[in-house]
Amino acid sequence: MPIVPAILETARRMRNSCIAVLLATALAGCGGKVPLQSTERLTVVQDSSVLPAPNRGDLTAADRPALIGPLDTIQVDVFNVSDLSREMQVDASGRIAMPLAGTIDARGKTAEELADAIEAALRRRYVRNPEVTVNIKNSVSQVVTIDGQVGEPGLYPVTNQMTLMRAIASARGLAEFASADDVVILRTVNNQKMAGLYNVAAIRRGAYDDPPIYANDVVIVGDSPQRRLFRDFVALSPLLAGPLIAILQ
Repeated sequence: MPIVPAILETARRMRNSCIAVLLATALAGCGGKVPLQSTERLTVVQDSSVLPAPNRGDLTAADRPALIGPLDTIQVDVFNVSDLSREMQVDASGRIAMPLAGTIDARGKTAEELADAIEAALRRRYVRNPEVTVNIKNSVSQVVTIDGQVGEPGLYPVTNQMTLMRAIASARGLAEFASADDVVILRTVNNQKMAGLYNVAAIRRGAYDDPPIYANDVVIVGDSPQRRLFRDFVALSPLLAGPLIAILQ
């Protein structure tokens, strides 16, 4: 056989072999049979599609200040102005209303930060040198951090019915040009940092359940500096037929 035709024939066979391998990989991926490999930064939890729920200790971090949220009950004391001191409940939108101070956004603030905000509002109403103390008497809210390509990244209260899709909706939904194929949920379970990789489109079409969200979770939607730290993790997503769960090193 002449040299050139022989080279072309070899190239054709190699191409066909590559196509066959790619097709086999794609089909196995659709069936969830491609083994997902661990890396130096994470250990893939094989045969698991559910990010475990945190325990009570994971939900209360000693080094994290308590944050005020909707429906929390707080005690506000204004030194030497007893008429302004009162117990009140934060409304469903995360705001409080006080005489002279007006309406103040309390959501996501610590007690000290809210006290500072009330003092600033009273000064604007000509109250001289106000001294305000705020105490959280009853907290019914805990928060999730939502970052990345959403309408309003930030801290949002968690309820018993919170799911990933509801959390994204709380943050005003996906940004206009959001890359929502991969959403990472970071969670501490039994003092071990874990991550779950989910596909918003797959959840919307019912391929798998909308995962629950718990207090102290961090949800990273689309592209963000935090998400880029998990590029090895996200790189596995084309092989996913369902969520990918991993333990972070």
